[in-house]
Amino acid sequence: MSLSAILTQAFNFFRNNISQLAAITVPVLFIQVGIQLWLSLEISTADLENPQFGGSHMAAMVVLLLAFSFLIAALTLFLEIRSQGHSPSSAMVLKTSLNFVPPLLLAGVFSGLAVFAPVFILLAINPGLGIIGLGISIYLFARLAFVNFMVVVERLTPFEAIKRSFSFSGPIAFKTMLLLLLYIPLSVVGGLLAAVTQLGGLPLQLVGDVVVAFFGLFVNVALFRLYMVSRGDSAVPGNIEQ
Repeated sequence: MSLSAILTQAFNFFRNNISQLAAITVPVLFIQVGIQLWLSLEISTADLENPQFGGSHMAAMVVLLLAFSFLIAALTLFLEIRSQGHSPSSAMVLKTSLNFVPPLLLAGVFSGLAVFAPVFILLAINPGLGIIGLGISIYLFARLAFVNFMVVVERLTPFEAIKRSFSFSGPIAFKTMLLLLLYIPLSVVGGLLAAVTQLGGLPLQLVGDVVVAFFGLFVNVALFRLYMVSRGDSAVPGNIEQ
C-alpha cells in the first residue's frame, strides 16, 4: 500500500474517532505535559554552576515515564480493538491498558538506550562524529518504532518486542522514517504556539501544548496502519478507517 493511502486511512480514522481518542488520551496528556512544563521551568531557573536534582525531580521523571507508557498503551489498545471492528468504552480501554504499562516502560527504556547510545558513544570518542551518531540514532528510532505494537498487539515481552520490531521494520524502514518526519512540522507548529501561549501564562501554555501533543498522536495512528498493512492484516478485521 502506498504511503499516501496509509496517511489517508490514518486521517479518516483520526477524524472519525477524534472524540473518543480525546477522552482516552487528553487526561493523560495533561499530566504528562504538566510535568514536562514543570521540569522545564525548574531547569530554566536552576543555578547552572551548581544544579540541584532532588527527590521531587526524580519522582517527576518516574511519573512522566509511567504516564507516557500508559498513554501509549491506551492509544495502541484502542487502535487494535477498533481495527478489529469493535467499539470499546473509554473506561475499558484505560483499565485494560494498565496491564501493559510495566512491559511498555521496560521496552521504552531499553529501546531508548539503544537509540541514543550511538550519539553519546561517538560524541565521547570525537565531537565531530556526533552527526554520524545522530544519523545512526534516527535510523534505529525508525527500526524500533513498532515496539509498542509488539508489546500490546502481539503480547511479546520487552526484549522480544525490541528484537521483533527491528526485524519487522527492515523492509519498511524508509516508509517509517518518512512517517516519523511528520514530527518536524508538528514541532514547528508546537514551537510557534508555545511562543504565543507563553504570553497568556502557564495555564494557557499547558492547554496549547496538550493540543499539539494530541494531534501529534496522528503519527502513531499512521504507524499503526503501516504496521497492520505490513503484517498482512490490511483487510477487516484490521481496517483502521473505521
